[in-house]
Amino acid sequence: MSRLPDMSPPTGPHQRAVHTCHDGTSRTVYWTDEEVPYPDGRLIVSRTGLDGVITHANEAFVELSGYSREELIGAPHSILRHPDMPRAAFADLWDTLKAGRKWHGYVKNLRKDGKHYWVYATALPNVREGRVVGYTSVRRKPSRRAIEEVLPLYRDWLRQEAAEACA
Repeated sequence: MSRLPDMSPPTGPHQRAVHTCHDGTSRTVYWTDEEVPYPDGRLIVSRTGLDGVITHANEAFVELSGYSREELIGAPHSILRHPDMPRAAFADLWDTLKAGRKWHGYVKNLRKDGKHYWVYATALPNVREGRVVGYTSVRRKPSRRAIEEVLPLYRDWLRQEAAEACA
């Protein structure tokens, strides 16, 4: 997998971190506290290969992510990983998909411009002739109440991950 380029810092107040991917590559990411609301009536659809590299991105995905289709296709889906998302959430996603099951969850995604947006995601294996050949993810507008309910859990997971990293 090719290394993702570092993000450009946004104008105005922002935070910075180095994001290390599961394959050991890393990149600098920047983010603000600004949320872009998920548009009513839209579905984000993407497909990836077995390695999580994006092979299809619909127009809603392109628009909401802030990346061009050319930047998304061939990039790992982790290009959208917001630092506020715990690794445990993605470990559960991958464990579920690799077991051949459908996964549902709330995800805070990082846009190219450093803003973020929340989704309710459903991801499932693409099966052809009895074997998994990739994955499809469909994202829809999440309820604000559900986001508020999942935030304390995600914060706890992030604290646990930070404590384990320091141990």
